[in-house]
Amino acid sequence: MFSVLDRYGRIGVRRLKDSTPKDDGETANSWGYDLINKPGIYGIEWYNTNVVDGVNIAIILQYGHGTGTGGYVEGRDYINPAIQPVFDQMIDEIWRQVRNG
Repeated sequence: MFSVLDRYGRIGVRRLKDSTPKDDGETANSWGYDLINKPGIYGIEWYNTNVVDGVNIAIILQYGHGTGTGGYVEGRDYINPAIQPVFDQMIDEIWRQVRNG
């Protein structure tokens, strides 16, 4: 199970990196993942480490943010379209393994 999750963790990072809006590339290059293994729970947690003044840049790119001069920069939904196909492929593969043993 962990080899499947690890593979999809890497695929997700690549997809997130490729879809992240790029200015200097720092946010795109700051994606990572952890595998979760708790009693009865297995999963993947993707994260982005580009934080400036306590603000996660990947999140404000996704949802938008106010500017220092009173303006607003609208967010762009780039995370969901990038990661949804990864979820779909991973679920299909894991379900095949469960059915086939």
